[in-house]
Amino acid sequence: MPYDDSDEFWGPGLRTLLAQAEDWVRHDVDEEDRAELRALIARAQAGGQESAYDVAELRDRFAGSLQFGTAGLRGAMAAGPNRMNRAVVTTAAAGLGRYLLDALGRSATPRVVVGYDARHRSADFARDTAEVLTAQGVEVLVLPAPLPTPVLAYAVRHLEADAGVMVTASHNPAQDNGYKVYLGGRVVTDAGRGAQIVPPYDARIAEQIAAVGPASGVPRATDGWTVLGREVLDDYLAAVATLNDGAPRRIRIVTTSLHGVGGRVLARVLRDAGFTDVVPVEEQLHPDPNFPTVTFPNPEEKGAIDMAIALAQEANADLVLANDPDADRCAVAVLDRRLGTYQGVESASSQGWRMLHGDEVGALLGQEAAAAAEGHRRAVLASSVVSSRLLSAIAARHGIEHATTLTGFKWIARTPHLVFGYEEALGYCVDPAHVRDKDGLAAALAIAQLANRLKREGRSLVDQLDDIARDNGLFLTDQLSARFEDLDQIAATMKRLRMSPPRTLAGSGVARVVDLSAGVDSLPPTDGVVLLTADDTRVVVRPSGTEPKVKCYLEVVRPVGPRASYETVGEVRAEARAALERIKKDLTAALGL
Repeated sequence: MPYDDSDEFWGPGLRTLLAQAEDWVRHDVDEEDRAELRALIARAQAGGQESAYDVAELRDRFAGSLQFGTAGLRGAMAAGPNRMNRAVVTTAAAGLGRYLLDALGRSATPRVVVGYDARHRSADFARDTAEVLTAQGVEVLVLPAPLPTPVLAYAVRHLEADAGVMVTASHNPAQDNGYKVYLGGRVVTDAGRGAQIVPPYDARIAEQIAAVGPASGVPRATDGWTVLGREVLDDYLAAVATLNDGAPRRIRIVTTSLHGVGGRVLARVLRDAGFTDVVPVEEQLHPDPNFPTVTFPNPEEKGAIDMAIALAQEANADLVLANDPDADRCAVAVLDRRLGTYQGVESASSQGWRMLHGDEVGALLGQEAAAAAEGHRRAVLASSVVSSRLLSAIAARHGIEHATTLTGFKWIARTPHLVFGYEEALGYCVDPAHVRDKDGLAAALAIAQLANRLKREGRSLVDQLDDIARDNGLFLTDQLSARFEDLDQIAATMKRLRMSPPRTLAGSGVARVVDLSAGVDSLPPTDGVVLLTADDTRVVVRPSGTEPKVKCYLEVVRPVGPRASYETVGEVRAEARAALERIKKDLTAALGL
């Protein structure tokens, strides 16, 4: 099709957009990205109906810059300022280096540890970071191979680094990558030492990034950084081994790493703790950046751990442990015979295998931490505002403090005197002295040891959950989420909820609406709305911080007597589940999802 120079085709601002794209090509630092963007520009210039997609893609890539925030950077990989690429990483590294030099003074030498996972381009982004920071005079220590995020978080504290960078998009789809930043050493010296950044650090780093200029002008070193040896992994594993209770092992465990970097490391964690009857999902054991057996490599997503659960049924296992690709999260699946239908073709589901909700795992681990900390004056359990209120009840029962934080381990991990923290999205901090972040490997060991101990007693994790309900009441949670292609609809959904919240949920009147954007109960302002009903049902609605989603966190509370039978607890659970389903329907209608 001939080149179309008409104003009708070009429209307002399109020539300016193409000029911006051409300028990006001139200053990009990656030849493949330059070639890909040149091809996109050529297709957009070709005119005609077939170029409409290319024009829209170009507009999106240059609609703004990928924003650096408390989650660092995260997005789809491609050329352009609104994507993850080597140019964006180069300027981010330069801005981080400038911030550290300013924070410590020009006479000091900042130390930064850099880690990376096995996603597409992760190793490239890590090397870019090392080259840029080294050229600025920063001491850079690079992990020796693609390794789990908890190893990087451990190294920041263990090596007394002033900052850490982890190149990962965690559980996002294969086309994404990300850039997480931790601060510690001489920069952050309080309880948040070694945790991910929070305000105002993010804004200060972002300000420095914005002042960097084109990536092609950023100085780079060709050598001078240190690639750490395997001893950093050995030291991390030794730290995890301090959790070992030394008990004889009697359980069979099925594991999966969902094609991430946690498979071999989790195998060693379990083996070092005496768990030798471990069966991995071989098809998902080795790192593969394409995540070929799952739609989304997130154990929370429906179907993501189906292969592991099916293998557990076949292998007559006691427990399933699943890590996300960077192994900072841990999912747990068990056989819950209450849910077995025992009808039709026998399957893991028909027998009652199910994944525990993150709040259930949080309660199990929190109960263990509270029992161990009972009597200690300065011990705190912490959970995020969207997680179950059960952990607070457990803490009170054991006479220790509980703290509610904003969502994300960047907040949970900086709680003073923390002994255990969790968020419902499968994140657990069981060893804050060593890792000030969620750690799916240490959590896997902790839950395996609990399951092992219970089996020796003739009990199960489900039995333990029943006992927790008898002691504290039944707190049952679930989640409703909606994914949006049009990001403007996320803000529109939150606005609609604030203007017209539902009057009832599952037949119980909404007694209170709390807007978290105003800041509540000493929490900093955040985009979220809490609905509380007369029967103590709670719903928290908020946009996801890492995905184009609106998430609704649902919780119903039901009384359970301390002597309630197995059958009675099961009946209460079934009634609570039915209530959660009614709440989902009410919310779906109220939010227009």
